[in-house]
Amino acid sequence: MAMRAAAIKVAAVSTAAPRGLRALYSSLPGFSFNLPPTQVEKPPPAEPSTNLFVSGLSKRTTTEGLRNAFAKFGEVVNAKVVTDRVSGYSKGFGFVNYATLEGAEAGIKGMDGQFLDGWVIFAEYARPRPPLPSLNNGYPREGQR
Repeated sequence: MAMRAAAIKVAAVSTAAPRGLRALYSSLPGFSFNLPPTQVEKPPPAEPSTNLFVSGLSKRTTTEGLRNAFAKFGEVVNAKVVTDRVSGYSKGFGFVNYATLEGAEAGIKGMDGQFLDGWVIFAEYARPRPPLPSLNNGYPREGQR
């Protein structure tokens, strides 16, 4: 009986007042530990083009291997695996250019979610690169006044 009374007393103390950092922050007005989840907006899907972005490439994947894998679905004009300047290894993504939109669409349908060099790759239409921010804070360069 004494054990039960002690357990009830401990439970009442633990639920009555928070301890540690929770006690410190719960005393601040307007602070909540249950913050609402943030909504991350996904960018809109890229418009169809002959240029494909391929991600999830293995470090062993070469430009020729990428070209050969996508050549099964249409005429590949250009293929490029982006590599690290120092090590020369793949950064895990690349680009494939097809001659026609139909070839690009077939390349996406045929290779998206497939294995290449032991890794699952993802193919999608490439998005245009956003413009780079100005580095001179809006001031014209020396020869452009």
